[in-house]
Amino acid sequence: MRTRATDLVGIDVPIFGFSHCRDVVAAVTNAGGMGVLGAVAHTPEQLDIDLKWIENEVHGKPYGVDLLVPEKFAGAEQGGLDRSQLQNLMPEEHRKFVDDLLERYDIPPAPDGSGWSGVGAMRVDPKSMAPLLDVLFDHETKLVASALGPPPAHFIERAHGAGIPVAALAGNVHHAEKHAAAGADLIVAQGTEAGGHTGEIATMVLVPEIVDAVDAPVLAAGGIGRGRQLAAGMALGADGVWCGSVWLTTEEAETPPAVKEKFLHAGPGDTVRSRSLTGKPARMLRTAWTDEWEREDGPGTLPMPIQPLLVSDAMRRIHRVADKAGSGGQQLVTYFVGQVVGSMNTVKPTKRVVQEMVEEFVDTIERLGGLLED
Repeated sequence: MRTRATDLVGIDVPIFGFSHCRDVVAAVTNAGGMGVLGAVAHTPEQLDIDLKWIENEVHGKPYGVDLLVPEKFAGAEQGGLDRSQLQNLMPEEHRKFVDDLLERYDIPPAPDGSGWSGVGAMRVDPKSMAPLLDVLFDHETKLVASALGPPPAHFIERAHGAGIPVAALAGNVHHAEKHAAAGADLIVAQGTEAGGHTGEIATMVLVPEIVDAVDAPVLAAGGIGRGRQLAAGMALGADGVWCGSVWLTTEEAETPPAVKEKFLHAGPGDTVRSRSLTGKPARMLRTAWTDEWEREDGPGTLPMPIQPLLVSDAMRRIHRVADKAGSGGQQLVTYFVGQVVGSMNTVKPTKRVVQEMVEEFVDTIERLGGLLED
């Protein structure tokens, strides 16, 4: 399968697999697509370790790295604030709200800050991003992606100087046009069905609008995890697809067991766009946690990156006890996932997911071709 997107990065099938798990990234790349490592919560040391590991696994095949580089965030005027400065920006009512929530759901403290949170270590400002960029460009990365706004000029200049194309995620046509004008080489048209940070326009509507608005190759994203959806994206004019949620229930995924179990039993209507984890609208599994943050008597959420810093310890504590059936932790635990979660009801190897997508794509194209036969 050859498209402008596959030619741009040198892959066999137009499937770009976003994951925070290096095992998934390597598996997607080895299956013929391009694995893209979500590195926003990595330390420079962790990123170096993971990229070396991926490169050892893929043997020269292309992989990418995704970072959050938003234009707007708390402390942007100062070029970013350190952790202590951000802590000082947290209103006391928000601290009390979180403490009360944990007490009502009987969530015990986590000793020495142990446990997995999934948020809290996000690096979104130039000060903390610079060391990650140094590591990234010291490796064999073949694509860099920027989410949450047009890629900054320094980001694009450095990538292009290294001969690396830049992808940017867009939730509407205006964003896509800004990305293209900034110099992005690949536009990801991400519909509201997508997991994580996403806009309000559906993929079916968004993709053709962006395809018509920009000259760059476009990837369809949002609600895509099957071959028929890959075919639909291509029919809408896209040059490939960008998938994230579908890998969360694969064998290689490091998704916490309690969360994976919820995903396996969830339906497409069990997600919600919420600011409760990052401070920006992100689609995740609807649970007691997201409902609590929507209470009319609640304090509301804080901007990025203060909100993830506020809730990171709470998430860590919740995840430690989420495996206990009927517990407050099980009720509260959530994570980013798109509406395609309703189709993620079996655990499979990542390679098999890619293969099934390609096989179903071929079957779909043959079926559609048959409609035109005499």
